[in-house]
Amino acid sequence: MTGLPDPRARYGDRFGTHGRRRTVADGPDRTTNARTTTDERMSEGTMHRSAPRLTRILACAAVPVMLLAAGCSSDSDGSTGADSKKKQESSAPTPSTKASAEATVEPAKFAKLPDACKSISAATVTQLVPKAKDKTGKAGNSADISAQGSCSWNGLEDKGLKGSQYRWLDVSIKRLESEKTLGSGEERATKDFTKQVADVKATEGAKNVKEVPVSGIGDQATAITYDLRKTDEDFKYQVIVARTANVVVTLDYNGAGYQGAKTPDSAEMMKGAQKAAKEVLAAVATANQ
Repeated sequence: MTGLPDPRARYGDRFGTHGRRRTVADGPDRTTNARTTTDERMSEGTMHRSAPRLTRILACAAVPVMLLAAGCSSDSDGSTGADSKKKQESSAPTPSTKASAEATVEPAKFAKLPDACKSISAATVTQLVPKAKDKTGKAGNSADISAQGSCSWNGLEDKGLKGSQYRWLDVSIKRLESEKTLGSGEERATKDFTKQVADVKATEGAKNVKEVPVSGIGDQATAITYDLRKTDEDFKYQVIVARTANVVVTLDYNGAGYQGAKTPDSAEMMKGAQKAAKEVLAAVATANQ
């Protein structure tokens, strides 16, 4: 019949060359083999495409686990272990911080002390203690003469029927070194200066205690006067407490009249005490040149 399509052109994959259905006897179907090969290739391609996809799925699944682990390792305040470590490191003192703290302690100005018995000139000693038993002075005990020293002079001047005049001169010199835990030498000396003044004012039995700041003697100075009765006589005390940088000087000049002698004049004695104190401070400066 003309005009109808040839069924073999449409169903060639099912029928043989004579238009009948292919059987096993006809041998392998080439068309079928080709389709199988194509299907296998498609299956392999699908597997190759699926591998990256599977990797992505596994990676995404691991993200919550990692986030959970990070949450468990954080501190109670919400910060992570790394944040806590940074806080500890920031709060810990650095070497530069320690060095800065140590640098704030200034070195002491004076490193030496003069011989206390030579800190007052012989002429001044003679003026203040005319009949000194030992004009060279008697040195006090000191475990470290570079840190503290003292010396004293005393004598009784017999004026016959006018009685006798007794004088005592004592000087104490104390040097304070700079200490990291205690402060600079000057700071420590300032505290010691205040303590020395308080101790003098608290002298047992002292009467008519007066305290007056004095200028022109070191960095700071205070004059303290008081009366004290002993050995049945009234003694007049003139004390100068002075500080120069990290050194504190305490000078005690006192006297009394015996056997009817007049009581010493406090104003005159104070002039002598101030003169001696200035010489001691000058000796401190000279010893450190």
